[in-house]
Amino acid sequence: MTVQVQTRARRRLGVAAQSNIRSTMAHVDNNPGLVVDLLERPVYSLVQVDRLLALHPGTARRWLEGYERLGKTYPPVVRLQPSGSEIVTWGEFVETRLLSEYRDKGVPMVRMRPAIELLRERFETKYPLATARPYAGGQELLLQIQEKVGLESALRLVVVRSGQYAFTPPVEHFLSAVEWSEPTEGIVLRLHPLTGNPVVVVDPLRQFGEPVVRSVQTEVIAEQFDAGASVEAIAELYELTRHEVEAALRYERERVKAQAPTAA
Repeated sequence: MTVQVQTRARRRLGVAAQSNIRSTMAHVDNNPGLVVDLLERPVYSLVQVDRLLALHPGTARRWLEGYERLGKTYPPVVRLQPSGSEIVTWGEFVETRLLSEYRDKGVPMVRMRPAIELLRERFETKYPLATARPYAGGQELLLQIQEKVGLESALRLVVVRSGQYAFTPPVEHFLSAVEWSEPTEGIVLRLHPLTGNPVVVVDPLRQFGEPVVRSVQTEVIAEQFDAGASVEAIAELYELTRHEVEAALRYERERVKAQAPTAA
């Protein structure tokens, strides 16, 4: 079963992207003295990011690589500039996870870029939204930055309520979905791909970063269920609780539903 799971995961990466990731990680593995920041670890393809975060196909490419529409070029939101790479690092994936909370706000995500650029500058990091510092005591600075760039209300990170700084619901959802290496100066180690389902986790160091319940991929659980296995049988097979199996199935259903084409 493990070999089959790994084969499916690798196939979904795409031949070119997966080959480049394997080459990069082989270089790391063969050089024990080389320290690689987890945020720079190559983990996914652009197509995978859409699938894991239940984004409409092509969304990750637009946010990470930018796009052109009606003769006008729009820069990427997550990356400093277009790279032409299909490979997505863990840091890029985490920041895309935050942006996914704004997916239905009706405001082009590219308008978030000026705020992210200032955050990179102020916190001196490539991935400010994947690090703890902006959220741990940085609310005032976040407010100043979003006001400076004129960020639309639908995309704001912080608001002031009764004289107190408060994170907006998208940020609150994101913060409830991530686990930090250290609460004030750390980085995101793992996260829950969809808000409201804390049982399902993605971890760049486990199962190729695929969504899992404990160490069992949610996709494998869904395949067993679709093949006719009962929730109880699946739970017994993988030594999971009924609640964990149901959480995996719920994640897969929500993910597929969110990616389904909308009716014209």
